[in-house]
Amino acid sequence: MYNKNLKTSFLKYCSDNGLKKNINQLATIDLLNKNFKKNNNFKNLFLNFFGKKNKKLGFYLHGDVGVGKTMILNFFYNNLNISKHRVHFNQFMINFHNFRHQNKQKNSIENFVKNIKKKYELIYFDEFQVTNIVDAMILGKLFEIIFQEKIKVIITSNSKINDLYKDGLQREQFLPFLNLIKINSIERKLVINEDYRKSTIRSLDRYFYPLNEDSYFKINQIFRKLTKGKKLSRKNISVRGRVFFIENYYEKVAKFNFDDLFKLNIGSEDFIKIAEVCNFIVIENIPLFSNENMDKQQRFITFIDIIYEKKIPLMISSKKNPENLGTSYKLTKPFKRTLSRLYELTSPNFSESLNFYND
Repeated sequence: MYNKNLKTSFLKYCSDNGLKKNINQLATIDLLNKNFKKNNNFKNLFLNFFGKKNKKLGFYLHGDVGVGKTMILNFFYNNLNISKHRVHFNQFMINFHNFRHQNKQKNSIENFVKNIKKKYELIYFDEFQVTNIVDAMILGKLFEIIFQEKIKVIITSNSKINDLYKDGLQREQFLPFLNLIKINSIERKLVINEDYRKSTIRSLDRYFYPLNEDSYFKINQIFRKLTKGKKLSRKNISVRGRVFFIENYYEKVAKFNFDDLFKLNIGSEDFIKIAEVCNFIVIENIPLFSNENMDKQQRFITFIDIIYEKKIPLMISSKKNPENLGTSYKLTKPFKRTLSRLYELTSPNFSESLNFYND
């Protein structure tokens, strides 16, 4: 692709897609564009930005929810004419653990990275977060080899580098990874005093609260419409020998009670499998969150991240509206992202393709 200026192209992209332009977003584009020269194509932009002059292998963009981090790096990524791979961080770690499970030789980390190197010059990690000790302990060695192989990375996250895995178990063993990322990356904070996801949504179209007769009537009314003519079945989900059943499954429409899904000791692999067999999901009886049910809240956060990535619309019944669901202390920051996504997942924008919505 030929273009004289990344910023000019971004402004046209915003105009064509009806997106608001913000000076902080434009400043981030300027940072990406600073070594871009006239008459270069985007291949040269990539080489200039990550080349010998900067000696950096990564670009780490962080900021609050709904400020446009993913939108900006999607734009940059889509205009790079190189071998590249965009992957949600949860999926990347699942791929890694699956590879190690299938290839139990001593050099499994090195071989995993070498397989990446054969295919891609750059990996784009969207929604980078570290929530469990298993991933935390392995990331240092994994990224050490990624950078040794000169694989470039671009990253979005809600947390600055120093706050990754904050208050996590054995975090002192995670600190070398933080230092590795800081040394090898340009870190940029994107600050905007508005959540664009919520600002474009007038109401919670399929989020019903409080838990009363009126809410149950409305959610059941829509659910009957969604499943009209569909056959009820018991869907079997199997992950690494674990078996999980979706009891209320109507040909890709699934209905869960919150506790039946999130009290179980399951995680991102299971949620990805659920997302693969669903195109609409209902979750009933979402509780208030606190330190007492932090494990359920963490699973809920992971689940929402996955169905958001897969663009699966959602319908919810809950005790309170999203802003009053509460949170555990440790999950306050990542849960802000979840709340923002609940607005979008329950909005008409996430169900335009469904016939019931326009009936």
